[in-house]
Amino acid sequence: MVQNIDTARPAFVVTIDTEGDNQWARGAVIETRNARFLPRFQALCEKYGVRPTWLTNWEMATAPEYQEFARDVLARDAGEVGMHLHAWNSPPEIPLTDNDYKYHPYLIEFPEHLIREKVKVMTEALENVFGVKMVSHRAGRFSFNEIYARILVEHGYRIDGSVTPNVSWKMYPGNPKGNGGTDFSKFPQHAYFLDLDDISRPGDSPLLEIPVTVTAPYFPPIVDTCRAALSVTKFTRRVSNRLFPKLSWLYPMKHNHRMLRRLLLRALFEKRTFAEFMIHSSELMPGGSPTFVTERSIDAMYVALEGLFELARDRFDCLTMKEFRSRFAPAAHSSTVGVA
Repeated sequence: MVQNIDTARPAFVVTIDTEGDNQWARGAVIETRNARFLPRFQALCEKYGVRPTWLTNWEMATAPEYQEFARDVLARDAGEVGMHLHAWNSPPEIPLTDNDYKYHPYLIEFPEHLIREKVKVMTEALENVFGVKMVSHRAGRFSFNEIYARILVEHGYRIDGSVTPNVSWKMYPGNPKGNGGTDFSKFPQHAYFLDLDDISRPGDSPLLEIPVTVTAPYFPPIVDTCRAALSVTKFTRRVSNRLFPKLSWLYPMKHNHRMLRRLLLRALFEKRTFAEFMIHSSELMPGGSPTFVTERSIDAMYVALEGLFELARDRFDCLTMKEFRSRFAPAAHSSTVGVA
């Protein structure tokens, strides 16, 4: 059953994986200096009426500077705080490999009893620090399965944003002896209440999946023609891949700033019910990630975000993850919630 939504405008959902500095470096010491750079992003959100969801992991939840920031956001009702779990340093720390800080094993690679305990400890810590019920979540490294989903439901979570449709993480190892990450290549792009026996399909659980917007930025006839015309040499194929990617994320990277607006415009054209933007908190700090190393690169990103958020303000309803789910509250167990 498709649920009718009482609005003509799609939702714009902004999510921030709020975590330590430069987790791509995989160091044994995790710092949280990026917390001091978050007010600039929050101010940009508020300038355009965007309502961010700060999906928070262990080291940030225990960092005083971030605690002060997030409490202020909550006190002013200027955003939401949710949960984000990195298995390698979220207590209880019981190693899965000979160096979890190096390999970053996926939570779903741990025994079920440890998954359950890590979710419990993380949830209680966040609720104790911020004084609000945790209902929104994204898995660290986008690792998700049916066991994890059931445990989230048991702990009162009602919204998840772990699915990256059209993308497989199988080739990205966690535990070197494991099978890689989750394959989302056949998962829906629309929002749907999860089937806890098969998270790739709609079901009747109370957990609403809001997939990250990862889609083709161009319509197939156009991109296929352009790619074919350019794919003559190795160099021109690289140019083709840059100019006409098969997939693009609603996620700022080095060379995709113009593509961000295109993804929002495509969501409008296709009458999708939402577009979900994501970024890592450390990418808001110069040198906090491999992508944005200098202040100049951060400033260029903010210029792009100004245009993106302005379009979102004018054409979308800007909602937190929890607010987006509330649109479907009268039919909380509806299997699908429209095309998105």
